[in-house]
Amino acid sequence: MFYIIGLGLGDSKDITVKGLEILKTCNKVYLEAYTSILTCGTDVLEEFYGKKLIIADRDLLSETLLGLRHTQIFFLRAKEKQIKVQVIHNASILNAIGCCGLQLYSFGETISIPYWTDTWKPDNIKVKEPTLESLTKKKKEYMPPKFMSVSEASQQLLYIIRKIKENGETSVIGEDSSCVGVARVGSEDQKIVFCSLREMSEFDLGGPLHSLVLVGPVLHPMETEFLQQFRI
Repeated sequence: MFYIIGLGLGDSKDITVKGLEILKTCNKVYLEAYTSILTCGTDVLEEFYGKKLIIADRDLLSETLLGLRHTQIFFLRAKEKQIKVQVIHNASILNAIGCCGLQLYSFGETISIPYWTDTWKPDNIKVKEPTLESLTKKKKEYMPPKFMSVSEASQQLLYIIRKIKENGETSVIGEDSSCVGVARVGSEDQKIVFCSLREMSEFDLGGPLHSLVLVGPVLHPMETEFLQQFRI
């Protein structure tokens, strides 16, 4: 049996009772540590789970697991090999974002905003990313983990908006468009901020993980009232 167990948003205790009971029966436990992080260390997880964890980082996912880092792909490949699969669900940012007061059924597309450099535009989070210099060597050297903040995301969006304006084109959002920034949702030091995109570009929400919501022009009165408590 192959289990895909959601660990939740914050610390070791966010796992469900059902998930923990099943995890304790497993022969091997892999921790997907490339696309997301928890607010506690691996040692804390191992102590609470009572299991040694095998870290499924960038290298393991791309080499051992053939680059398949999404649960849907894991599910399909296991089915192809006639391995039974069971998914144990948990909270994720896609539903927990409701903490900001916006109605979930009104949300549009969810995307990842990549970091920019002058010569390289990666398409994922920078975790265990090899340095450009080491790519020509046999031994890999890695850049420190880096998770984009809402201020960095806002700065890149503002740059795009200004370039669009310079080209005489119209952008669907502007520098004064409203947005919501959230950080460390589900943890004790969760942070939520409501302001303009320009203001968000200068605001520090602290450590990862961050999410940015671009707010549409029409809100329900209850949404508007709820958001006011987070205005800066």
